[in-house]
Amino acid sequence: MAKQNVAEQFVDILARAGVKRLYGVVGDSLNPVVDAIRRNSAIDWIHVRHEETAAFAAGAEAQITGSLAACAGSCGPGNLHLINGLYDAHRSMAPVLALASHIPSSEIGLGYFQETHPELLFQECSHYNEMISNPEQMPRLLQTAIQHAIGRGGVSVVSMPGDVASKSAPEKSIEHALVTARPTVRPGDDEIDKLCRMVDEARRVTLFCGSGTAGAHAEVMEFAEKIKSPVGHALRGKEWIQYDNPYDVGMSGLLGYGAAYEATNECDLLVLLGTDFPYNAFLPDDVKIVQVDVRPEHLGRRSKLDLAVWGDVRETLRCLTPRVKPKSDRKFLDRMLKKHANALEGVVKAYTRKVEKHVPIHPEFVASVLDEMADDDAVFTVDTGMNNVWAARYLTPNGKRRVIGSFSHGSMANALPQAIGAQFTDLNRQVVAMSGDGGFSMLMGDFLTLVQHDLPVKVVLFNNSSLGMVELEMLVAGLPSYGTTNKNPDFAAIARAAGAYGVRVEKPKQLQSALKDAFKHKGPALVDVVTDPNALSIPPKISADMVTGFALSASKIVLDGGVGRMLQTARSNLRNVPRP
Repeated sequence: MAKQNVAEQFVDILARAGVKRLYGVVGDSLNPVVDAIRRNSAIDWIHVRHEETAAFAAGAEAQITGSLAACAGSCGPGNLHLINGLYDAHRSMAPVLALASHIPSSEIGLGYFQETHPELLFQECSHYNEMISNPEQMPRLLQTAIQHAIGRGGVSVVSMPGDVASKSAPEKSIEHALVTARPTVRPGDDEIDKLCRMVDEARRVTLFCGSGTAGAHAEVMEFAEKIKSPVGHALRGKEWIQYDNPYDVGMSGLLGYGAAYEATNECDLLVLLGTDFPYNAFLPDDVKIVQVDVRPEHLGRRSKLDLAVWGDVRETLRCLTPRVKPKSDRKFLDRMLKKHANALEGVVKAYTRKVEKHVPIHPEFVASVLDEMADDDAVFTVDTGMNNVWAARYLTPNGKRRVIGSFSHGSMANALPQAIGAQFTDLNRQVVAMSGDGGFSMLMGDFLTLVQHDLPVKVVLFNNSSLGMVELEMLVAGLPSYGTTNKNPDFAAIARAAGAYGVRVEKPKQLQSALKDAFKHKGPALVDVVTDPNALSIPPKISADMVTGFALSASKIVLDGGVGRMLQTARSNLRNVPRP
């Protein structure tokens, strides 16, 4: 049997850790690893057009599967391009291993061609970031990196000079069993007892949920029923907690809707479940607050806590719910449910008025039709900006759909590359990229990646020829919009020229058939929808508080134009409210 080199051993360890593919762009110092992948049937090399796309794709794959994903960049500029996507993966707690290939080891520190220092560059967007300097070091270092990414949830970066990758691996290298799954974390009995007393003593309890409630839907519903609590959520908690939820009072934050803000501010006890919600202007400062989170460093960094509980949400509630006393008083819950339904009724009128005749097309209308036509288990990837608004308001979760975006890092251009990673996990699952024209054009080159790999991603392009959210930010600050207009081509024509399906939609009556045809197409498709750039409802008075950015009053600026199928859910939940 031929002796392995370090690159081959590196790829074998990735395969043992469950990595199925490595996203990247080939080149010089990375070539030994790519060649090792060529000869290893367990891992595929996924050629993309930009390394930023590679990192975004790996992050999306990790979020869909919950398993380790990987990306790579060649020395210097190649691996430097990974950094934005790695920031996003890290802040999304997606387990990603990034290989930053390096210049020849003998030249490090001497100003060599393309020299950078990856061990410094990636420090802030990783849990682990080290360089392999000799063959004997590699197995243990890579295994340590893998366990950091999986165990802590986030990014590990391994840099390796190309000459080290080409060297022979030691015959008796130390390899140990790899950790490939995270354990659940149960709080101590003292914390459970304290939390139980606080819940029992409170008359009005509100639950506010984030992405940490993934897998805990049943436990949250059981707890809410027992203590008669309204349940609100942050944007990243929407897909996990909004569906089949008779206690739903909407979402808080800049993109919020319904009665979530009132429920969190009018309670006696606010319980934050698995959320690192960053906008403290929306959180109360005069009620008791408990936070439950599996990441202890998240506890208390957004608001002053009366109790910090380190634990997995599901395990915490499994311990807590049997111990708390059931509450019979529904007055607070019912009042919040009514407020929620009334709030949604109040905004739906603007959306329903002549929307099917409005040209340019209302983006709300596009999102609503898309939500109704997409598969029940579709994966939506959502560009940062106004598309976050449309996703927050119109996409209907059901426990099977996924919604992925750059919700914590807030990067432009994330939807298309994330759709690539999502689609590779299952070629038969519908993946829809909700792209803005600004974000799509920023990494438009990787539309060619869809064509090259024949990925059936459907790009629905909300094309308002502007950087809509930036215009909104300028208006909030009292500034005239400047530098926000895009002179766009016919994106559908570009898609067709690239060898994909492309259709342009300029009238509302064309939309449904265009989406239907695109969804039926077996390969990649792009639907270029010309939408109204003036889709926001601007209040008559801009307050000074709005100038500070994501302040509470800024929520008034976000559209007055509908909430999709959430209104029907709110109306349905009102049936649970006893009539006087």
